[in-house]
Amino acid sequence: MRYGYARVSTRGQKLYGISLDEQREKLLNAGIPDGNIYVDDYTGTKMERPEFDKLMAKLQSGDEFVVCKLDRFARTAPEGALLVRDLVERGIKVNILNMGVADNTPLGKMLVTVLLAFAEYERDMIVERTSGGKAWKREHDPDWKDGRKPCAVSIAELKNLAQKQKGGELTVNECCERLGISRSTWYNLVRKIA
Repeated sequence: MRYGYARVSTRGQKLYGISLDEQREKLLNAGIPDGNIYVDDYTGTKMERPEFDKLMAKLQSGDEFVVCKLDRFARTAPEGALLVRDLVERGIKVNILNMGVADNTPLGKMLVTVLLAFAEYERDMIVERTSGGKAWKREHDPDWKDGRKPCAVSIAELKNLAQKQKGGELTVNECCERLGISRSTWYNLVRKIA
């Protein structure tokens, strides 16, 4: 059986370049049935990829795993090399559409390692450029602060909702929805006013 996998990790990827629609179209053109395409919308640096995990558990010897690019399923050379090696050793063919078929031959192993190293390099360069941009901003803009802007919540409204929540009139989720904040922000703010 042939299976495809597609992933995006940022809004920019959804809009420009490697959207899920574009990846799905490439996989369909490669002959993967629509029902056999698994899709995740998670960053590759995190481990939460539920559809990827489902697909990995489903693959059996004789199956083919198809992906548009190496960095859609692995972002570091060690993780990608181990994954490809594991799949090939399980008898699963790995077809990377912009590269070719990865197999257990010495040339196949070398090619996968080199290409994954470039994917990791690309990711590291993005991190370096982001860090450089932040450093420049810190030096040139005295009002700039790293991270999210503090949420503007009325102390009176917060106290009112906190009392209602304590009295059982509202749940924490309902209070968060009214204020437009997360649960962790709610608990941090309530702790500060207590």
